[in-house]
Amino acid sequence: MSQIDLDGRVAIVTGAGGGLGRSHALALAARGAKVVVNDLGSPDGDGPSAKAVVAEIEQAGGTALENTASVADSDAAAGIVDAAREAYGRVDVLVNNAGILRDRSFAKMTEQEVRDVLEVHVMGAFHLTMAAWPHLREQEYGRVINTTSPAGLFGNFGQANYATAKMGLVGLTQTLAMEGRKFGINVNVIAPLAASRMTEAILPPEVLAKLDPELVSPVVVYLGSQDCTQTGSIFTAGGGYVSRVAIVQGDGVAFDELTPEALAERWDDVVALGDGREFLGGAAEQGDWVVSQL
Repeated sequence: MSQIDLDGRVAIVTGAGGGLGRSHALALAARGAKVVVNDLGSPDGDGPSAKAVVAEIEQAGGTALENTASVADSDAAAGIVDAAREAYGRVDVLVNNAGILRDRSFAKMTEQEVRDVLEVHVMGAFHLTMAAWPHLREQEYGRVINTTSPAGLFGNFGQANYATAKMGLVGLTQTLAMEGRKFGINVNVIAPLAASRMTEAILPPEVLAKLDPELVSPVVVYLGSQDCTQTGSIFTAGGGYVSRVAIVQGDGVAFDELTPEALAERWDDVVALGDGREFLGGAAEQGDWVVSQL
């Protein structure tokens, strides 16, 4: 088995001052990547720190650059890419990991709590990727790893805003995978379950103890490497378990005359997934397949 190596590659990891982001940054650096460690940190300075992670990487013999810009601001996100290029000459890998929680039941949730979460998770990934995209296209190489969540894929009580944002990143991933394919840009999304500053408030200590972020980061390293050609896919990872998740469509029913009554009569067939098919080519392929069933 050949060694996965990122020598000569430059990676940006957002939300990398602690938890999953810190683990990703350390793992990428350990494989030879030069890493831009991005994290806002905490207002009182007594929390996750990009500076501390840079020091860890450098002490281990790696190369890293501290960055404290907010990905929620388009100019600041562009500045992260500029800083990477100025320091290291290029950008190869983006790990869009930054996120926040504003958990509340839907009945009590405010519009601002929705907007705050979307700004960091969705717009943060959008801003950084948009800034890097022209450079990835020009060099005809890139690896983008977005971060969704089991809450986004399957829903979770009290997280309507977070789940919405995280599922939005799945759609962004699949579209960018299509648009990036001919330029050698692979785009995938991971749904990690790990102990972090966000999960420590919602998972019991005995569960967190089994969910070391270091058991997720190897997935990021592989997806960020030249060795991996996978694109447009969703992966869940946690506690040493890794699996691909797919959105599938069942065979469905083609009605000669579609009425509510006819639908009710065939409802079991409509909802059955059977040998559900995964669509890898987006709306056009799906539309062609649906037409072929009529």
